[in-house]
Amino acid sequence: MSNNVEQLSINTIRTLSIDAIENANSGHPGLPMGAAPMAYTLWTDFMNHNPKNSKWFNRDRFVLSAGHGSMLLYSLLHLSGYNLTIEDLKQFRQWGSKTPGHPEVHHTDGVEATTGPLGQGIAMSVGMAMAESHLAAKYNKEDISVVDHYTYALVSDGDLMEGISHEAASLAGHLGLGKLIALYDSNDISLDGELNLSFSENTEQRFKAYGWQVLRVEDGNDTNAIRAAIKEAQENTEQPTLIEVRTVIGYGSPNKSASSASHGAPLGTDEVKLTKEFYEWGHDDFHVPEEVYADFNEKIVKNGAEQETKWNELLNTYKEKYPELATELELAMKGELPEGWEKDLPVYEAGSSLASRASSGEVLNGIAKAVPNFFGGSADLAGSNKTYMNGEDDYSRNNYAGRNIWFGVREHAMGAALNGMALHGGLNVFGGTFFVFSDYLRPSIRLASIMNMPVTYVFTHDSIAVGEDGPTHEPVEQLAALRAMPGLSVMRPADGNETNAAWRLAVESTDTPTALVLTRQNLVTQEGTKENAYEGVKKGAYVISKSENETADALLLASGSEVQLAVNAKEALKAKGIDVSVVSMPSWDRFNAQDEAYKNTVLPKEVKNRVAIEMASSIGWHRYVGDNGIVIGIDTFGASAPGEKVMEEYGFTVDNVVKQVESLVK
Repeated sequence: MSNNVEQLSINTIRTLSIDAIENANSGHPGLPMGAAPMAYTLWTDFMNHNPKNSKWFNRDRFVLSAGHGSMLLYSLLHLSGYNLTIEDLKQFRQWGSKTPGHPEVHHTDGVEATTGPLGQGIAMSVGMAMAESHLAAKYNKEDISVVDHYTYALVSDGDLMEGISHEAASLAGHLGLGKLIALYDSNDISLDGELNLSFSENTEQRFKAYGWQVLRVEDGNDTNAIRAAIKEAQENTEQPTLIEVRTVIGYGSPNKSASSASHGAPLGTDEVKLTKEFYEWGHDDFHVPEEVYADFNEKIVKNGAEQETKWNELLNTYKEKYPELATELELAMKGELPEGWEKDLPVYEAGSSLASRASSGEVLNGIAKAVPNFFGGSADLAGSNKTYMNGEDDYSRNNYAGRNIWFGVREHAMGAALNGMALHGGLNVFGGTFFVFSDYLRPSIRLASIMNMPVTYVFTHDSIAVGEDGPTHEPVEQLAALRAMPGLSVMRPADGNETNAAWRLAVESTDTPTALVLTRQNLVTQEGTKENAYEGVKKGAYVISKSENETADALLLASGSEVQLAVNAKEALKAKGIDVSVVSMPSWDRFNAQDEAYKNTVLPKEVKNRVAIEMASSIGWHRYVGDNGIVIGIDTFGASAPGEKVMEEYGFTVDNVVKQVESLVK
């Protein structure tokens, strides 16, 4: 193809983006106009991807971290032959369309990640590159590289300002992720105005300090220089690469280029006319010249089909030579679990005592033995979170086959990297930290929920029972906050068997992230949980200790460590002639999904005397205890003292529970 066709293709990307944004009267034209040459060059000359099978496992991944420039991606997807039509582009930002304001994975064919919150995309790209490196080290042989692809990200000034980008870039450099290449759309403009009003650091020196290779392209329209830079980046297998490409935001717009005026609003009819005159573009809106379709078809569609065919042949050879590994890899690529994986997980006898973080650690290690693609770690708290897989190597630049990830004190990057790994596929991933620090990765948890990614979060030290460390380390509002997040399953198990069940449900999940909320202090294993915990936790709530009479005088509702308090209070109430049932409610979201018949067996409507007990914010409990009920919760911050003393002072005692029940029954 000639340079004329190349320029025509680049201008088609620009004009499709401009037209869609004008049509919607909403969007961000500046980035597509400035970044079209680098995106075109990457997609047509370097990326291996098959538009006719967007889920081909060994494809290169592309993440538009600057998600506000979504029309750049949608234009590329359409021209490349993905399942995205011109009509879809005309419906940009409209109800029910395939082209939402920011890219959404699973919603639009070819989109690899949901982006928009700046910094998240580059951090998820780090996770994708980690996944590729781990699977490659685990399954590739000297004669056959069955996992072998790059992760590319297009990042903006705003992405690199966000704190998460610092964490993620630091981690990527430390790990030497040589197949991670970020193209930096460096245009010196942000939404509010010129970048120098808020951002003056030396990005090149910063990334070099992280251990990245940094390359520079002075002219964002120089496709030959861009090609040379990407080629050089690919040749460096020891470091991730940042390619700073100097661009002009809104390139071609006579009155709005190189200014924030082209960042986040349509150009306007008059400016569009002038811009298209600059491009020498005399076509109707949404026009694509046939030679442009032919250009993309030759460079992307045909090449992608050929690359996947070659890979399928390679995979068949791999199956013949390494049948056991091939079977394991295929299961991982499908996201399926080995048959009988759960059979040897630890179970706990009634009366035994263990913190749920400790039983979690034992179950986690049981999973690690049975599920080869189980992969994860902690944000520098593995010893406390009990997330270390015993007998397994550490994942590092010297051994990508290791399974224990050292995320360091980088909770936000950990959350996003886990999302990237889950998006990449082939892995069942988890990450751990103290529950109070879930706030540090909350935006990444939210994205996991939006994207329906089965990531497991191990949150330990779950309440004021933490004790001496005081209010900064004692979660109060975090439980209510995570329960409020749509699409996230929150489970707070009451003992080792409920913890076993919660882990099983988390690992079995294919479309839901899971937060496991676990104790520092020991919990007594309750009667019947060995037999009933899995189904009970699966349904979110169940009667763990039934009243002697058919209809209880009152119900005690609790989760986690407070279940044993409720059971102990039941015995004290029995001595006073008050007959209660105890309900374990490890997962509200699961319970809320049950039918009314089941809900009524757990919370009978005729029993109005109800007391909920939980060492966290009371928000949300009133829907279960009703107008006549009482919530023993915490609506202030914690305190520093031994855990038992703090719990006593905050009213989490048998005496107080008995007192509250008596006030209802009388």
